[in-house]
Amino acid sequence: MKKSLISIAILGAMSNVAFAQSNVTIYGTVDAGIVSERGGAAGTVTKVTSGVASASRLGFKGTEDLGGGLSAVFVLESGIKADTGASDVAGSIANRQSYVGLVSKDAGTVLLGRQYTPYYETLRDVADPFALGLAGTAKNLFATTDTLTRNSNAVTYRTPSLNGVQAELSYSAGEQNGSAKAQRQIGGSIGYSNGPLNASFAYNSRNNDTAVSAPMGHDSLLAVNYDFQVAKAFFAYGRDKGQLTQTTAAVDSNNILVGATVPVGPAGSVIASFTRKNDKLAANQDADQWAIGYTHALSKRTSAYVAYAKIKNKNGAFYTVGNNTEAGTGDKAFNVGVKHNF
Repeated sequence: MKKSLISIAILGAMSNVAFAQSNVTIYGTVDAGIVSERGGAAGTVTKVTSGVASASRLGFKGTEDLGGGLSAVFVLESGIKADTGASDVAGSIANRQSYVGLVSKDAGTVLLGRQYTPYYETLRDVADPFALGLAGTAKNLFATTDTLTRNSNAVTYRTPSLNGVQAELSYSAGEQNGSAKAQRQIGGSIGYSNGPLNASFAYNSRNNDTAVSAPMGHDSLLAVNYDFQVAKAFFAYGRDKGQLTQTTAAVDSNNILVGATVPVGPAGSVIASFTRKNDKLAANQDADQWAIGYTHALSKRTSAYVAYAKIKNKNGAFYTVGNNTEAGTGDKAFNVGVKHNF
């Protein structure tokens, strides 16, 4: 009995040493709201849905200290429909993010796997006061196809921050037989962050077919926000040209966004934005979006939200008012819901 107790104590001590060198965290978001949409072919649509402000998810992330300022990191993250409990992509395990890599304090970060594109990170974190959520999301008019959101088979490198300047480069292998170019995607960004000022420029290019001569999709984005304390101002200019995916028609448009967040008391924030899509093709199918919302922190991890947005389509355009996870069905939408992070 005494030997058994000694063995258990030794194993416990060894476990404590192992866990002191590495850290694994279970995290996620549960977001559910009521959405009412109007102005579409289906008429008025009212539903309880998931991921209105932020996509509901369950994730595992970890880091291990390798010594000498070097760490190993990983993320496995799956999307969940909070309204039904189902996976948001049937049969997937980690469809949102799945990568592993190394982080050096001096040399930067290298990650391999499925990851967000630098373009999407710039649109979400710098350009859009709605952070790509709620009815006012910039996704409604800015280009955010699946391949612009995340890259599979990707290798990314992110530099350390040097006097507020940080750059990122992403390469996604197309993995098509007989071609190193088909389905290949290349993107990058360079940003500056110092006190109240955040600015970033991002670019993304993709070969959209299984043939080397396929049309290319090119997307660029300049985004700036500045915190004046009484309000935080946002501006973004985007340029989309070419063919965004293998199945979409050609695009040629400019996109402009101006917006603001205004703190209300210690826990509230009013959000507003105006977005314009200027179509350069012969059809000239322009669109304008006006949006307003309010978020209220109920605690450090739980918040309530309400939002409304309306799109004015021109010359037969039919852009819809969606939210973080859905494209929407009409040109007007109202949201109210709750989000909890853990």
